Amino acid sequence: MRNEGTNSLMRAALLYGPKDVRMEEVPVPESGPGEVLLQIKAALTCGTDAKVYLRGGHPRMIKPPAVFGHEFSGVVTKVGDGVDYFKEGMSVVAANSAPCNRCFYCKIGRQSLCENLLFINGAYAEYVKIPELIVRQNLLEIPEGVSFKEAALVEPLACALHGIEESGIKLSDTVVINGAGPIGLLFTQLANLQGARVIVADRREDRLSVARKCRADEIVNVSKISDPVKAVRELTEDGRGVDVAVEAVGIPEVWEAAIAMVRKGGSVILFGGCAPGTSIKLDTKAFHYGEVTLKGVFHHTPAYVKKALDLIACRAIDTRPLITQELPLSQLPRALEMIVNHEGMKTAIVL
Repeated sequence: MRNEGTNSLMRAALLYGPKDVRMEEVPVPESGPGEVLLQIKAALTCGTDAKVYLRGGHPRMIKPPAVFGHEFSGVVTKVGDGVDYFKEGMSVVAANSAPCNRCFYCKIGRQSLCENLLFINGAYAEYVKIPELIVRQNLLEIPEGVSFKEAALVEPLACALHGIEESGIKLSDTVVINGAGPIGLLFTQLANLQGARVIVADRREDRLSVARKCRADEIVNVSKISDPVKAVRELTEDGRGVDVAVEAVGIPEVWEAAIAMVRKGGSVILFGGCAPGTSIKLDTKAFHYGEVTLKGVFHHTPAYVKKALDLIACRAIDTRPLITQELPLSQLPRALEMIVNHEGMKTAIVL
């Protein structure tokens, strides 16, 4: 933090439009009652950030010019009036949203669908202000022994936990994860923890090799075969299909493939978000007479955020294969281009 006259300034990456990221000095956010000012120590890149970078914003969360980034951890530097638990110098991690707990969906226990979901962005900067609603529900102290980089994985892990719990995976189930990016690899580890036999399908050999490190039992390189659905089904008993299929890519064709991979009575978790306006074809006969369950899964809840930090702290989740590089804030455009080009997994922007 630098002082110029009466204004405190910080370094930040501002998004101005498609692929237009500029490093600037901007005012440090002022924290008010119930709020916390956080000095960022680690911010991770994410597929959503890559979409924002390519599109030049997000209709719901980011209107340029704006600081962006939403997977982060750091140190409390200032607390507002009414904040009791958090103190200056405390190492913390914050989720990127908080539900209102008053709307229809919150009242029926579906907080991820909150009509007033409060989002926060601004991780690609030296400081970020945590709003009161997030402070009260989704700001957590980092346990001893957990690094800032590891803690920053809490948000994507919480989302994957939501998907796993919705899937109903049981001991000895066979599960296919379509997509071996960071989210797919989190799903892989979580499905393994559920006692499932895990198949991972992707088109990149380097990512499939990482899937092996994340406890995948079988891998399928879809770029080397003509029929990925057949290849996955052949890895199941009598070729009947998997018990649970997860789509973690966000491509309509992969949604369709995931649905076709599941057995009668099985479940499909459609996790990857497709581009607005897209649609898929559905075999109504197989869906109806096969009693297949399709579930869309979005985001997380405070309960999943807490569980995610607990899993990282007890080393149930191996974070090492998921964070493949560190770069300074000044190199953020390079880190985002790496995601676009499918180079490595997540990059930790360290400050």
